[in-house]
Amino acid sequence: MSETANRAEVALVLVSHSRDLARGAAELAGQMAPGVLLLPVGGTADGGIGTDFDGVQAAIEQGTADGGSVVVLTDLGSAVLTTESVLEFLDDEVQARVSLADAPFVEGAAAAAVTAHGGAHRKAVLDAAEHAGHTFAPHPDAPPPDAPPKPTTGEQAPLDDGVARAQVTLRNKLGLHARPAAVVARMLAGYDAKVRVNGVNAASVLELMKLGATEGHSLTIEAEGPQAQAARDALVDAVESGFGEL
Repeated sequence: MSETANRAEVALVLVSHSRDLARGAAELAGQMAPGVLLLPVGGTADGGIGTDFDGVQAAIEQGTADGGSVVVLTDLGSAVLTTESVLEFLDDEVQARVSLADAPFVEGAAAAAVTAHGGAHRKAVLDAAEHAGHTFAPHPDAPPPDAPPKPTTGEQAPLDDGVARAQVTLRNKLGLHARPAAVVARMLAGYDAKVRVNGVNAASVLELMKLGATEGHSLTIEAEGPQAQAARDALVDAVESGFGEL
């Protein structure tokens, strides 16, 4: 569970048949999105395998306190049924601020948490969770991570077609693993720009991770929008600094 003074608008309730799985998913998502309230509800009230109606209800009530919203992620079918039963008992005003995601449990939690951390509303957080199930398919426009670079490292191309471009080489040994991918996604949420890295959406942690880019791999950055150049430059700086891991 993660709470900060500047808590995100949307909280996540993670409902699993296993207490360890729920807590583990929350721990992973919390590393990527420390500003999000993550409420794991795993197992039965006595610690067994199963789901806990009262625990799910308490978590949703905590997440929606003070006018907040909640996205619920579940691991298996009966967790969905338990959550749906809880929603039926909530008053209409609270129920209207809760969404149940049809999403992979761990990947969906990570994607939703990063999106919520960026200040997104409930619908965007829900969409991020549900889109996570499709992010490991090959991207039609993404070159392999070891494709030969076009310009030299750090070179920035002109805005001849409205796209701010740059080429930069990863310097940290583990490359775009979970933590730096989350750093990129959170950072870019602050810019009015759409950014791609090797053809994939740089605002998506999972799409960045599926590139499999490690130390020495070349990244092609392309940004469009009112703050394209600023977003590109910030991302170049982050990559060249090794995301603080050097």
